[in-house]
Amino acid sequence: MRFIASLFYCIGVGLRNFLYDEKILRSTRVNIPTICIGNLAVGGTGKTPHTELLAKELSKKYKVGILSLGYKRKSRGFRLADEKATADIIGDEPMQMHLNLPNVVVAVCKDRVQGIHKLQQLYPDLQLILLDDAFQYRKLKCDINILLTNKDNLYINDHLLPRGTLRDQKHQSLRADIVVVSNCEPAMKPIDRRLIKTRLRMPSYQQLFFSEQHYAKLKAAEPKAKHKPISKPLVVCGIANPNNMIEYVKQLYPEAQILKLKDHQHYGKNIVKRISNICQSQDCDAIITTNKDLVKLQNNDYFRPLLPKTWYLPIEINILKKDELMSIITNKISRHI
Repeated sequence: MRFIASLFYCIGVGLRNFLYDEKILRSTRVNIPTICIGNLAVGGTGKTPHTELLAKELSKKYKVGILSLGYKRKSRGFRLADEKATADIIGDEPMQMHLNLPNVVVAVCKDRVQGIHKLQQLYPDLQLILLDDAFQYRKLKCDINILLTNKDNLYINDHLLPRGTLRDQKHQSLRADIVVVSNCEPAMKPIDRRLIKTRLRMPSYQQLFFSEQHYAKLKAAEPKAKHKPISKPLVVCGIANPNNMIEYVKQLYPEAQILKLKDHQHYGKNIVKRISNICQSQDCDAIITTNKDLVKLQNNDYFRPLLPKTWYLPIEINILKKDELMSIITNKISRHI
């Protein structure tokens, strides 16, 4: 059944791509440099932390904006991440980027072209816009397309939904200027990187990079609260691929309890009650969650009593040959500024 469903999905996605490839449907190029960071799969490649890293680096030289869809937000149209913004209004990932990047303008809009024009109206001094998760948004023609693929699930080995995790056809990877293989181990050998490059069969115009993911020191949701040593935490994660995080926390705290939730989980009364009940029944002395989940929990009235015992695990991305990548990006951007 999944094979048949994937076949129908392929027909639908293929028809849409054909219409854009043959210019029957038109793509719009805007008058400000744009960089798309996306993937072919439904999640788990680290788009948000990679977008954060690139925005942080580029903001040293340019006035940078980030435009996202704001997946599962409870609002419509264009929304700016400002002092009134919440995860419900703009989405969990844009809220995370807004809080982590105070010098970068963050906004959400389903119509990315319209969103870019609105950002330019509000911030005429913007020099560059990053499009988070916009590789499938072909209505916009970006100046640079960066495609992420997880080392443990390369798109070349994957299948279309629902048979696999791909939401786009494999050959659409050819639209990328830069491919980043994410989630690599720090001890990854050069021969392993060469093998991946061979398997991807990339054309000569594409540049290949590798990135590592590290977990930084645990941070308290309420730094001023009195914290006790952790021995048996409850790990709460609503992300696409929680396995690495769970494995890491288990190494720190072997008795940790695990609660896996769906990606972009909404924390309503029942979910929070479930978390509280597990903490009580399993005698958990702390809650460890992700940065992405925390932005939905910090202003959650139901979760308020649990915040003093809550910690989050920051993710740090290290791109091998980062200077070379930034040089490629800035050289392309300079042609349009």
